[in-house]
Amino acid sequence: MNIVELDGYAANPGDLSWEPLKAFGDLTVYPRTAPEDVVARAKDADIVLINKVNMTDEIMEQLPRLKYIGVLATGYNVVDVAAAHRRGIVVTNIPSYSTESVVQMTFAHILNITNQVAHYAEENRQGKWSRNADFCYWDTPLPELAGKTMGIVGLGHIGMRVARIACDLGMDVFALTSKNASDLPKGIQKTTLEGVLAVSDILSLHCPLTKDTYHLIDTKRLKLMRPSAILINTGRGPLVDETAVASALAKGELAAYGADVMTEEPPRADNPLFAQPHAYITPHIAWATKEARGRLMKICVENIKAFVEGRDLNRV
Repeated sequence: MNIVELDGYAANPGDLSWEPLKAFGDLTVYPRTAPEDVVARAKDADIVLINKVNMTDEIMEQLPRLKYIGVLATGYNVVDVAAAHRRGIVVTNIPSYSTESVVQMTFAHILNITNQVAHYAEENRQGKWSRNADFCYWDTPLPELAGKTMGIVGLGHIGMRVARIACDLGMDVFALTSKNASDLPKGIQKTTLEGVLAVSDILSLHCPLTKDTYHLIDTKRLKLMRPSAILINTGRGPLVDETAVASALAKGELAAYGADVMTEEPPRADNPLFAQPHAYITPHIAWATKEARGRLMKICVENIKAFVEGRDLNRV
């Protein structure tokens, strides 16, 4: 079989090995592929691996040998799945490989905002502490998480892990979830969207991106939140209306926004969030720990092995 990876650099910039995939056939790895080059590079492929390259019905029509599309991510919105199924093309994704890493980044944002670690480290590089009259100083509020209310939208693997850690930190946890209230662990209370917006000192988004969750947090819903609230998004960029969030920050209607994802990636340099001092944006790296990417690569191999053997594994 002929295997083509069209955008391999993000998942494996060189610190992991593609070698295990060669057990299934000839392998060609492209670091990146422009949209106009997809067909030319994949025309002889039986298996195509992608991360953010779009596989549309029109593209699949021009790839007569294609039997399998492996998405090296959990989200698979880059593939026209209905068209793939219609053409008999198997599509797989990589679920749950980055749970611990995304949870870690979620709390990295929360703790950076509450404890202002980066702020104080930079001030001390400038000599602020050295010039101080007392043994310590602070020029920002330093809230304690214990006793605060954590709101969570979505209690999948990541959302549930965030909820458990928040409970361990002494926070009250309210969640918008499809799970039955009676099935939730002790300390996690089910509520409505309006309820979770109203009570949250920190609101963290962990739901999938669908037509119903697109711009879930918009101008109207931001007004239901406390002006002192912190909003965290390590889920999907379009879960929030970024212009509305930037406006709320500028008006003091939202205390801070921490995000690892944006609607457009890479974002435009003039994105309004970049002008807001209380917007803390990391460049979509929550998933990118070496450990998480190692799991991703391992599951990718397992998916292809199952396909070759005629078994279903992580099919979408």
